[in-house]
Amino acid sequence: MIWCLAGLIVALGIAAVAWNRSRSAGGFYDREIYGMNSGTHRRYMAVSLAFAAYFAAAYARGVATAGIAGLALYGVIAIIYATSFLQGAPDRDE
Repeated sequence: MIWCLAGLIVALGIAAVAWNRSRSAGGFYDREIYGMNSGTHRRYMAVSLAFAAYFAAAYARGVATAGIAGLALYGVIAIIYATSFLQGAPDRDE
């Protein structure tokens, strides 16, 4: 059951971050290089809210293995989203 709660907390946290980032123009790297515009952030928010609903349902039904499997899949999605904020290496020649 702890996996469902952990997944719910992480999914709601990522959804809040994605919602906040969708309201701003973004930095150079995430906007121009990685293509993370406001629509992309809203899609990650929608996916995060869907996973939050999944984790809540798994918790309500008491299915711990579904929470573990969902957290494994959502962990990959969350890592991909988190790495979109990394800046590229600076060009020392300029």
